[in-house]
Amino acid sequence: MKPVLIFILTLFLFRNATAQILLNYCNDRIQTGAEQTERYLPYLMNKRIAILGNPSTVIKGRHLVDSLLARGVQIVRIFGPEHGFRGNASNGTEVGDEIDPTTKIPIVSLYGNKKKPTAKDLKDIDLFIYDVQDMGVRFYTNINTLRDIMEACAENDKELLILDRPNPNAYLIDGPILETKHKSGIGQFPVPIAHGMTTAEFAQMINGEGWMDTKKKCKLKIIPVADYDHSMLYKLPVNPSPNLNTEQSILLYPSTCLFEGVKVNHGRGTDYPFVVIGSPIYKGIYDFSFVPVSKKGMSESPLFMNEECYGIDLRKYDLQQLVDSKKINLSWMIALYRNSPEKDKFFDQSFSKQIGSIEKLVGVDLFRKQIEAGVSEEEIRKSWEPGLSNYRKTREKYLIYQ
Repeated sequence: MKPVLIFILTLFLFRNATAQILLNYCNDRIQTGAEQTERYLPYLMNKRIAILGNPSTVIKGRHLVDSLLARGVQIVRIFGPEHGFRGNASNGTEVGDEIDPTTKIPIVSLYGNKKKPTAKDLKDIDLFIYDVQDMGVRFYTNINTLRDIMEACAENDKELLILDRPNPNAYLIDGPILETKHKSGIGQFPVPIAHGMTTAEFAQMINGEGWMDTKKKCKLKIIPVADYDHSMLYKLPVNPSPNLNTEQSILLYPSTCLFEGVKVNHGRGTDYPFVVIGSPIYKGIYDFSFVPVSKKGMSESPLFMNEECYGIDLRKYDLQQLVDSKKINLSWMIALYRNSPEKDKFFDQSFSKQIGSIEKLVGVDLFRKQIEAGVSEEEIRKSWEPGLSNYRKTREKYLIYQ
């Protein structure tokens, strides 16, 4: 091998190794709110507890519910968000109420017919605990559930204890501010695509900005993450949802989830959701290909199922480059539109129920028109101002961490 190639390869491996060392270092240093048991366990004793949890609700590999029960805490009701308490439901699938087979505690689903706890659900509750991992993006629906729980607690004079967790995409504050007319299940708040806050910080913003229907504020008690700031990368110990199953997918998610509003498969039906992107129409244009198949618990009917899709492979994309940019990557969207033989169908939702609204995902009308008009990334970003800068100033009021 030529010396110059050896040097380049060594540099590439070193760069990725350095990023991994940084991740490991931060994980060793950081303590989630849930892990600081001594700070909140006495507060739970002799109280009837409700908890919102999912598979990310863990203390060093053990589920928080199991840990608290073993310590004598009385948990009388569990609430489950999207994907369910045990995390075995596909994206967008309604989840019903059930009895947890492990603990025999009733589970109330908040992702289906019911979006928030009722007065009856909370009548015999002394304290509500919220502990689920968030992704730091507007269209990840846990923040909607957070608001609904806060609203229910405020209406019924219940206190909400938030055991905070790091935001794996906290380095990123980017995207246009949601326009009110595009408010939907995947966009409830006037924030950018990537909001750069932890769950507890976002809860304080919900209270402070008046984003609940009730005039009351939710009484919050917060156990902050210890030894943490927003510049730290954090490798999640548990996959936050079935289709966010790799570190690549978690860090690429703010950028590649936008392809849910485009007529391409973005990895659903593969082992690499949000990491590979393609469509059969790109045959002869892109060399890389993959075949989406039905995957139970992840994507039963993916777009272009059993068809060979050609496009972009991001499995080896340099995540440190993404983190250093502090920007959502728009180049992949721009390139796929530019190279599409069917530009008139690129944003066509009528082809499949698997294709969402790009306006609801991005939050504004203008983005689609900009892509279709061939507007540069620089000009697209300019159109996000002054909203994005104003949001950054508002965000400062609610920060717990630097």
